[in-house]
Amino acid sequence: MYINQRKAGVILSYTSQLIKILSGVLYTPIMLRLLGQSEYGLYQLVYSVVSYLSLLSLGFGSSYIRFYSKAKNEENEVEKLNGMFIIIFLVISCICLLCGVVMISNISAIFGNGLSGSEYKIAKILMMLMVFNLALTFPNSVFNSYISAHEEFIFQKTMNVLHNIMNPFISLPLLILGYGSIGMVLVTTFLTIVSFIVNILYCMKKLKMKFQFHDMQFSKFKELWSFTFFIFLNQIIDQINWSVDKFLIGRLSGTTAVAVYGIGSQINGYYVELSTSISNVFIPKVNRLIASSDDNYEVTELFIKVGRSQFMILSLVLSGFIFFGEKFIEYWAGKGYHQSYFVTLFLIIPVTVPLIQNLGIEIQRAKNKHKTRSIVYFFVAIGNVFISIPLINLYGPTGAAIGTAIALTAGNIMFMNWYYYCRLNIDIIKFWKSILSIFPSLCIPCITGCIIRRLIDLDNIYVFLISGLTYVLVFLMCLWIWGMNDLEKKSVKEMSIKLKNRG
Repeated sequence: MYINQRKAGVILSYTSQLIKILSGVLYTPIMLRLLGQSEYGLYQLVYSVVSYLSLLSLGFGSSYIRFYSKAKNEENEVEKLNGMFIIIFLVISCICLLCGVVMISNISAIFGNGLSGSEYKIAKILMMLMVFNLALTFPNSVFNSYISAHEEFIFQKTMNVLHNIMNPFISLPLLILGYGSIGMVLVTTFLTIVSFIVNILYCMKKLKMKFQFHDMQFSKFKELWSFTFFIFLNQIIDQINWSVDKFLIGRLSGTTAVAVYGIGSQINGYYVELSTSISNVFIPKVNRLIASSDDNYEVTELFIKVGRSQFMILSLVLSGFIFFGEKFIEYWAGKGYHQSYFVTLFLIIPVTVPLIQNLGIEIQRAKNKHKTRSIVYFFVAIGNVFISIPLINLYGPTGAAIGTAIALTAGNIMFMNWYYYCRLNIDIIKFWKSILSIFPSLCIPCITGCIIRRLIDLDNIYVFLISGLTYVLVFLMCLWIWGMNDLEKKSVKEMSIKLKNRG
């Protein structure tokens, strides 16, 4: 049942991502034109600031599954764990609301002279709604984690699919009616409330989730905090790497430049989620595997299996974007976003390596060996800030992306591969040999992409779409013939037969 849930979870994850990307492709151009470049930049800027409040979770959300794996054989212990986590997150939610009040009261000091008077008024409302929305996500994460711990991926991913369908469909009428970015955030908040209620009902009715608020062993809080502190530190790093750029650009270059960077950041977000859609469904398995045997051979094999699947998907997206991305952004976002192409490339090229290895993050946490990574990443992220400031002054949004690329290369690629090999005993040489065995299948697609770029005029939208589809078909054919191993081909065939039988 767990295997079926994982397979279905992966399929539904990619269905959700496909819907999210397709709706983004169709919805974002309309949204950009209805909002305008300046208000879109304002929305991105306020979001980047409010997202720092997510750090209040202190890493507790990412630790639930690990502690659940230890306590699941004793019902009382699970109930106590649920009780402790819901209390922690309700307190965090209240702190989030208080911090939001302080931020709204001091909004001029936060944004400096980067906004006009009318933009400050909109920013206050956006910040108020975003803070409330974020406050709801804290207690909701307890129920989400409980669902993940039970490997109920079909329900969980179906909810994601529905969320990605509903968001643009509800937002678009409000944008047409002139509610702007405020209407968009209202829709997000409404969907968060619905998701919260549905998760509670599912956990209580279907999974029989219980809470125990007496005899809770808060002595475990020390163990919990010693584990989660470094996850918290890693969350700070992620915020610095992915959100500080927008804040710095807003302070140094204004909301229009934030909008240009925001488009590249949005594409990068889709790219990251394509990878995590696979690795997320393996989190409970990693924790079970390490808790029961901690067999380095099995861990390495799982690491390679997931990494290969992630690389096949990401290499299609990355290579396709290199050849068609510049023209895609022109069609999608408009002519004022030409620089977003270079922003996107500087973000997605270096992040590809950590994305195909992101199961390693869960392996580190399951082994309780995530501390060193967090400390090293923290100093690398601080370096990112100091590098980005002069680069923004020189190259604008592209400069910010270059700073992030340098930080990712130093920390996420060079250091982490050494750490996986020397400290986690993952056979990283075997991993890269397996990944490199896929590369010959990329030669013909890349030659095809170069020929299309050189010989075909992509200014016609229909020619552009046909050329892109041709590239995808050539890529998939070559991947099947030269890239996939027998086990991967067998899995694809079995999945195709099951889908055909259901159809």
